[in-house]
Amino acid sequence: MVPQEIENCIVRYLTRSGGVDDLNLLDEWLRNEENQTKFKAYVETHFAITLAMNDPNYDKVKDELLKEIRKERKPVSLYRTKEFLKYAAIALVFLGLGLLLKRDVFRPGDPNAIVPRDNAITLQLGNGEVKIISEDGSSQVVNEKGEVIGAQKGEQIDYTVASDHSETDFNTLTVPKGKRFGLVLSDGSKVHLNAGSSITYPTVFHRGKERRVVLVGEAYFEVSHDSLRRFVVNSQDLDVKVYGTKFNVSNYPEDEEYQVVLVDGSVSMSQVGDVDVSNKEMFLEPGFKGTLNKSDKEFDNQKVNTSLYTSWMQGDLVFRNETFENITRKLERHYNVVIVNNREDIAKERFNATIETEHETIEQVFNYFKKVYDVDYAIVENKIIINP
Repeated sequence: MVPQEIENCIVRYLTRSGGVDDLNLLDEWLRNEENQTKFKAYVETHFAITLAMNDPNYDKVKDELLKEIRKERKPVSLYRTKEFLKYAAIALVFLGLGLLLKRDVFRPGDPNAIVPRDNAITLQLGNGEVKIISEDGSSQVVNEKGEVIGAQKGEQIDYTVASDHSETDFNTLTVPKGKRFGLVLSDGSKVHLNAGSSITYPTVFHRGKERRVVLVGEAYFEVSHDSLRRFVVNSQDLDVKVYGTKFNVSNYPEDEEYQVVLVDGSVSMSQVGDVDVSNKEMFLEPGFKGTLNKSDKEFDNQKVNTSLYTSWMQGDLVFRNETFENITRKLERHYNVVIVNNREDIAKERFNATIETEHETIEQVFNYFKKVYDVDYAIVENKIIINP
């Protein structure tokens, strides 16, 4: 395990916020081969670094780095020269371990050199083209024939402008951590996409055909009623079938279960393929939460306060009897940060909290945890380290 003091130095180094003392300490620690192994495992896990042993640019990167070190002869202060050389020397350790930074950490003046956080909302079109969506802009979505099939205005894309005679393409809308976005499908159904989520959907729902979308992450649906066209949300092994209703579906890759919370109407949950074979299908009533365990494939349902599961649409995170582990996962998604918990004793402890994410910073949130629950932490750039 990487010592706390060294971990802080690594984070400061990779975010270019470390001073000479930090660099000296890290450089000294890295002279031990066992520590280099720990260092490699840590940065591969927590930062945007890739193995470079087979990268064709590996030797070129190393040569350029050595050139940068050798040509550092400019008349700058001794402090700045030492700092630069120390950054570069540690960068050589990266290369010696077979690691390649996606950007050059040793180049001064680049505020985005390390830990790039992808903040762009993207729309992938049917032809594979990817468009960046500006939340305060407006644009049109056009198919390969030049037909306008959608219109984006602010934080929503609307496909109701598409003609029923338009060719069907599949678009994928991806919302990164720290953001939310809206979607109106061609039948008028509304989708509110939560942070760290994506949805794939047809640009046009044709008459007589099933309306099916694919979700990764979390979304709240307001489905337009159509008794002739069943609406299906697929999320990996789970199918949620509805005709007209309001409900929330949550399935992030790191979650242990699929969750469906029904606000209004009627939905059913089934494993993909199961309903046709064994007729195993669970129906939900309004005010109930249905779950499907990803390990044992067992269904369960219980009466809940639905507002606890839909409050994210108003920018609120409401936790009631929630494990600290689950809370930190949601905080990472909503604030677009990395949280490293070095206190295993509190991972499964349960907490209550209500956080207005649009008005409270992540610093304020952790100050609350520190005062109320004695959680000690350090914040370095976009990384929060919970101390043992």
